[in-house]
This record gives sequence, C-alpha cells and structure tokens, in this order.
Amino acid sequence: MQSTQKQKDPNKWKYMQFFWRSWAIQASWNYERQMNMGFLYGIAPILDKIYKDPKDAELKKEAYKRHMNFYNCTPQTSSFVLGLSASMEEQYYEDRENFNPESINAMKTSLMGPLSGIGDSFFQGTIRILAFGLGINLAQKGSILGPILAILISLIPSFLVTYYGGKIGYSMGNKYLTKLYNEGLMDKVMYICSIVGLMVIGSMMASMIGITTPIQFSGKFVLQDILNGIVPQAIPLGATFTMYWLLKKKVSTGWMLTICILGGILLSVLGIFK
Repeated sequence: MQSTQKQKDPNKWKYMQFFWRSWAIQASWNYERQMNMGFLYGIAPILDKIYKDPKDAELKKEAYKRHMNFYNCTPQTSSFVLGLSASMEEQYYEDRENFNPESINAMKTSLMGPLSGIGDSFFQGTIRILAFGLGINLAQKGSILGPILAILISLIPSFLVTYYGGKIGYSMGNKYLTKLYNEGLMDKVMYICSIVGLMVIGSMMASMIGITTPIQFSGKFVLQDILNGIVPQAIPLGATFTMYWLLKKKVSTGWMLTICILGGILLSVLGIFK
C-alpha cells in the first residue's frame, strides 16, 4: 500500500509573516495614528502578493493607504487582526463590485478595544507579573533558573497566541466571509463593527482626555457639575471634535500639537481649564 504524505499548508508563509511581523508592530509609533506603520509593515507582504500585477498598482496604493489609518492593539493579539485583514483584502480583490473595503477598517477598529483589553490584562497584568515574580524570587536565592523561567513563562504563551492568532484570523476570514456575503449579512456585520468602533473611540475620549474646568461662582454654581449634568465629559468631547475639525482642514500634526500645548498652558493660567 502506497504511503500518503501530509500536504503542506500553502498559507503557512502567511502565518509566519503575521507571527514575525507582529513582534515589530511597536517599532514605529506616532502621536496621530500610533501603531499604524507597524500594522502596515505586518500586512505589506500579503498586499504585495495580492496586487502583484502592475495593472493593480493603484489598488495597491489604496490598500497601503487604507492600512495607514489609526491602529493600537496588544502586539500578541494583533496577529489575529492581521490575519483577518489579509483575508478580507483577498476577498475584496476577488469581488470588488460587492465587497466594501471600508468594512476592513471597520473590523480593525471594532477589534482593537476588546483584543487590547484581553491582551493587556493577560500578558501585561498576569503573565508578566507571574513570570518575573517567580524569576526574581529564584534569582534572589542565587538560582540560574530565575531568569530562564522568567523568559520561558513570558515567551511560550506569547509565541502560541501570536502564531495561532494569525492562523485562526486568516482561516476564519476565508471560511466565513464568503458565507456572509452569500447570505447578505456583510452589511449588518459592518454596521455592528461601526457601532463597536464608535463605542471604542467614545470610551477613549472619556478615559484618556482629562480636561475639566474649575470655574464656579459663590460656591453654588459649579460649571463642571452643570456640564456633567448635561453631557458627561463634554469638554473632552468638544476638544476631540476640535481636533477632528482641524484634521478636516488639513492642519498638520505639528501645528495641532502646538495648539494643544500652548492652548492648554494658556487656558490653565487663565483658570478656564485644569
């Protein structure tokens, strides 16, 4: 009886791209879009493979530009987003008439928050503390196992999640995206992703922008309390929309940073903001 050999997965090189390049996703940061350049670095080989025909040069430029949007997520869980995004890019190339490319960024935005919450709490809040707590305890006793165990306990979960995250993201995308389109559910999925994405952005505004006003009169009229009663976090919301308006007016990031710094100092000195 003739022996059968297990066929190699033709997509394994893609999984390795997601795996290795996820480790470098934090190598380039910027104030405006944070880890977007790292994400583009991670998906660039797949885009080059999809749009390899010279006649697709414009589509390739659009894809590169698409993945330069804001991105911020735990590196280990980013491989899942890379895999799913790569699968969606392939689906878009095969069916450009019916596939809305905006759904790709909508998906990325909706996954950033949940995956960051899971990834940061697991890797930063649990694994790292466990690994280096045990490592330091052994190292204080003079054991060489201290640093070795600290590295291994940190590395093994990161290795597994990063590799299989990219593989599952890509495989799941290939498996379910066609089904969603055939059943006419992709528009609903995109709508849900947009809602979740807006919720993530809204929570970021409320939690990351700590602007309040100390203005009050006779101790009875406290402006901050009035604003909170009308719209909680109204000042951070207004500041965010101001920055958005400046972006729409094509104001450069450098000028926006200057406005924030000098404006914040001036308004603080005048007692308007704190």
